Amino acid sequence: MLRNPFAQVKVVATFWVLGAVLFGAINLYFSAEIGADVATGIFMGGLVTSAVSYLLGERAMRPVTARALEHGVPLNPVAPGVIARTVIAWATATAIPVWAIVDVCIGMINGDTPRTVATARSIIFLAVVGLVVGALAMVMAAKSIAEPIRSVRRALAAVEEGRTDVEVEVNDASEVGLLQAGFNRMVAGLRERERLRDLFGLHVGEDVARRALEEGVELGGEVREAAVLFVDVVGSTSLAAQTDPQDVVKRLNVFFGLVLKVVRQHGGWVNKFEGDAALCVFGVPTSLSDPAGCALAAARELCVRLEAESPLEAGIGVSAGEVVAGNIGATDRLEYTVIGDPVNEAARLTDVAKQYRPRLLASGRALGRAAPEEAAHWRIGGEQTLTGRSEPTVLATPTTSVSDTLVPERGLL
Repeated sequence: MLRNPFAQVKVVATFWVLGAVLFGAINLYFSAEIGADVATGIFMGGLVTSAVSYLLGERAMRPVTARALEHGVPLNPVAPGVIARTVIAWATATAIPVWAIVDVCIGMINGDTPRTVATARSIIFLAVVGLVVGALAMVMAAKSIAEPIRSVRRALAAVEEGRTDVEVEVNDASEVGLLQAGFNRMVAGLRERERLRDLFGLHVGEDVARRALEEGVELGGEVREAAVLFVDVVGSTSLAAQTDPQDVVKRLNVFFGLVLKVVRQHGGWVNKFEGDAALCVFGVPTSLSDPAGCALAAARELCVRLEAESPLEAGIGVSAGEVVAGNIGATDRLEYTVIGDPVNEAARLTDVAKQYRPRLLASGRALGRAAPEEAAHWRIGGEQTLTGRSEPTVLATPTTSVSDTLVPERGLL
């Protein structure tokens, strides 16, 4: 199908060549010069007709060409490219008509052609034919190049606007068609990259994904000031044993969706979901002016909303301080996370918070690092040595809807 315009030109050119030979031979009866002139004239007419026939045929066959190229394009161009089409248009528009005029003028100089009005009219006729046919050929050649490029340009404008669902119809078998196919491959790569980036962002968080794409990924970490909020479901073991697994997953998804929403509203980032628990970080990777205050405010709101909206109960612990934030693991498998004493302290506070109402505890260290506006919503409730720690931890609870002392939940202590 891609070579069909060539087959059409071969048919046209064959008849013109036969005509040139036949009529040239007939005119040899009068003289060799007349026979040569007739054959040359017919041959030149055949060149013009063949060129126009190819340009028209190639344009008419584009819908069929597009069907033929739907599932791939040749490695190398099959049809004449930009240079060849330009040369065809030049030959049709300039070379052949000008050569005919030059031939007439040479005949006049040599005395073979009379200097008459008829000769002048012949020259004018050749010039007019050259202008008309030349304009037609140039327009067709220009359109055969400009239209595919225009389609690529429109598609590029759509990509610049953020769309990656565009695709250009490949309807040319020259390097112009390879350009169209190359654009489609590029957009397909962009779609795949966008999909991977979205999946990457879903798994590690938008901020971490953006940081990795902009700055690259390498093992190592840096010391940062951050706050950590740890939340863990109460009674998850008995829940898994007594409830259908699909129902457990539905409840966890509702629970984690609420956690994610509240944490994001306060500028935090959910670092990871660990079974039925979530590690949330404030101040890493995006810096915050008051990470401890943001974490404490998020914990207060989350405590209220979990009690009102979540199908699962959970303990919440908040701590703050210096952590090491970075990519931990190996070169072929790593994870961006935070490591440090505040992470451990928040996890231990969560275990203790499960035994009280409300199920929320913060460390005195987090309260001391928070802005006064947020610290005013909390009060110190005593000290306790947490599991695995040698020094006692100062405990703090929110003042809203909480008594002056921590109230143990019945049957737990």
